[in-house]
Amino acid sequence: MTQSNSRRTLFRKCSRRTALKSSVGLAGALALGTGVRWTLADSPNEKLNVACIGVGGQGGGHCKAMQGQNLLAIADVDEKRAGKNWMAVPSDRRYHDFRKLFDDHGSKLDAVVISTPDHTHFHPGYIAMQLGLHVYLEKPLAHDVWQCRTLTNLAREKKLATQLGAQRHALDNMRRVVELVKSGAIGPVTEVHSWQGGNRGMPSIPTDTPPVPDHLKYDLWVGPAEYRPYHPSFCPYGWRFWWDFGTGETGNWGCHDLDIPYWALDLKYPTRVDATGPEVDPERTPKSMRVIYQFPARGEQPPVTLHWTHGSPEILERFSKEQLKGKNTLFVGEKGMLLCGFGDRRLLPEETFADFNAPEPFIPAQGDFRGQWIDACKGGPPASCHFDYSGPLAETVLLGNVAYRAGGGFDWDAENLVTRGNDKAQQFIREPYRKGWEI
Repeated sequence: MTQSNSRRTLFRKCSRRTALKSSVGLAGALALGTGVRWTLADSPNEKLNVACIGVGGQGGGHCKAMQGQNLLAIADVDEKRAGKNWMAVPSDRRYHDFRKLFDDHGSKLDAVVISTPDHTHFHPGYIAMQLGLHVYLEKPLAHDVWQCRTLTNLAREKKLATQLGAQRHALDNMRRVVELVKSGAIGPVTEVHSWQGGNRGMPSIPTDTPPVPDHLKYDLWVGPAEYRPYHPSFCPYGWRFWWDFGTGETGNWGCHDLDIPYWALDLKYPTRVDATGPEVDPERTPKSMRVIYQFPARGEQPPVTLHWTHGSPEILERFSKEQLKGKNTLFVGEKGMLLCGFGDRRLLPEETFADFNAPEPFIPAQGDFRGQWIDACKGGPPASCHFDYSGPLAETVLLGNVAYRAGGGFDWDAENLVTRGNDKAQQFIREPYRKGWEI
């Protein structure tokens, strides 16, 4: 099989030779009873062979961190935005097209870190896992619900070490909040409110078509999305607020904020999703929106209603500015409330908990967030935001966008990825791809 033919076979750029070598490596690991892919880094003291895809912005920090391993190759469509990280490897190991990177180095790699815009999370993640590579992927995991489920299932099937970039999960206060809820400090929880302030969204629609900068491979940046002429209002950063490329503030912050109730309440898939907000724009994400998720009972825990708000929810009117400082989540239990954020927490009413003694810490410190994943790649315990945990979280976040864009709610058949009761919703569960990027 020629290289050009191989690229047409798997996203047109992932060779059969590479895939077969990785498959053989995985089969060998399973035959040896390890339950994980056999990697070059087969002991904690060995360095991983890592590639970084997207090394500007958030990806820059990941790239620097991976230089403590064996950074084998990098890919980025924009050499200028990549900055100094573009020089982190020799020129023959720098790529604009991540598919070519996999073609050349897939058989040598152990793991991949992906930090691209939302619409280009899935394709490199999918190729990497098909090759048996461990994956660290920025939130919100993928651009649609089907992509999230596909990556989650593939990681489990191939027994790969994964981590979603919800790095606040490793903060000390997060563990203390979870311990309070799980130990019953406020009793059974039936309602949670999470929010993110601000009014970002609805950028101006471009009226001009400036030339593509020389340092940007724009067609590759667009990737699987519907092509539209270049404009600096969505590339390199404004993409977050265009549906074709981003997932709005819900996708931006939802995987951070909702991580708190997801962890504390053992949530997985909602059974009902409703959303309201300003008039839906087919191209741009809104400046505000509200989503209500209904979750079923989990063991002895009762059903729970989870409210997510981009903007200021009405419930905040009952609290002072001092109480709300640094907070983004309110748990409502039978015995009281827990108002918290990533770095602070407060039990309410204060007079009720004046003599309260917090439980002895029982959730151990997790260490460096990227380091967890590196250890997992080398055979250690799963990272804290592995896809079996964070995949359902990311799906739930994106289901909020689905309900909003569909103009109303639906019952959610999580097993079959089917929306019921709203004919407009199903189209947003799995999006089409531009020609040449089909699966």
